[in-house]
Amino acid sequence: MIRSIYLGATVAAGLLAAALAPASAQVSTTLASKVPGGTYNVEPTHTRIVFDVSHMGFTTWYGNFTGASGTLTFDPKALTTSALSISFPTDSISTTNAKLDGELKGAMWFNAATYPTITFKSTKIVLLGHNRGEIMGDLTFHGVTHPVTLVAHFNGGGVNPLDKKYTIGFDATGSLSRADWGVKTYEPLIGDKVGLMLSGAFEQAN
Repeated sequence: MIRSIYLGATVAAGLLAAALAPASAQVSTTLASKVPGGTYNVEPTHTRIVFDVSHMGFTTWYGNFTGASGTLTFDPKALTTSALSISFPTDSISTTNAKLDGELKGAMWFNAATYPTITFKSTKIVLLGHNRGEIMGDLTFHGVTHPVTLVAHFNGGGVNPLDKKYTIGFDATGSLSRADWGVKTYEPLIGDKVGLMLSGAFEQAN
């Protein structure tokens, strides 16, 4: 009787743990070296750049760009030979404030009418250890191109259960001086240093 109660409690605990576990079945590997090589296209719905900047030293102000396009050429057997090219429409900027978004698209800030695209193209990849690496590349923004380095982490790969496409995902962080790209509006009230976070999903090309 005691043994039956123990076994029943064990099974119940196992079922509860399974129910509370995060739903990660779609990720079949968290090792970059284990995913299929080839060309991957940006999956725009779940890819974005989030940026942050100091607002008068009181708070950190955030915004993001969406609508990405581009490709990732990925070689799991020689990761440093992989290559990333990704672009975002400048007028996709969003801060949850429609009036401010309109100002940022204007000539005093990002001038989306004249410079409609923000582009990053990798030039070199350096491995930093397990699933981490530096992606060095050229960022073209506001009509100016300068090098930027992103520290990337491979999140995982597997079949997306919704569209049935093999997908891999990365997060990458970095920073830049906006003055280098000719955007100096309201300095120093609005900070010069801009933090970047790219969260990218890439689907295997057919």
